[in-house]
Amino acid sequence: MTAKEYLSQAKQLNDAVNKLLNDRDYWRDLSKKVSGSNFEEHFNSNRTSEAPFVRCLDRIDEIERDIDRKVSALVDLRTEINKAIDTLADFREQLVLRCRYLDGCSWEKTARVMAVSIRTAHRIHEKALKHFSIPE
Repeated sequence: MTAKEYLSQAKQLNDAVNKLLNDRDYWRDLSKKVSGSNFEEHFNSNRTSEAPFVRCLDRIDEIERDIDRKVSALVDLRTEINKAIDTLADFREQLVLRCRYLDGCSWEKTARVMAVSIRTAHRIHEKALKHFSIPE
């Protein structure tokens, strides 16, 4: 695994959490919708007697447990990445890695935060990746 791949894990995990949050919201909205009446003349033994929203609630519960697991993993990963970034000797290298991989800043914003040109931010980033050591 390269330094860039290692550092990118936090964003990927954060994106996964956001996707799950959107899924949970979808299922919550769906569970609140009232389904139309379905009058049957005959008893249907194959039809479930469970209310339709119960399946939605089960899915919401499953998603929330998955969110909790992923958020816990994200907190641990971000802590690990922060500690690894702290080992870099150059403060500017630390700053560029934090901006790009932990804060999700664009190159423009990263350069602005660092008070350098975008090209200089790229050069510092390249050096930082060369000096960065992936934790064992």
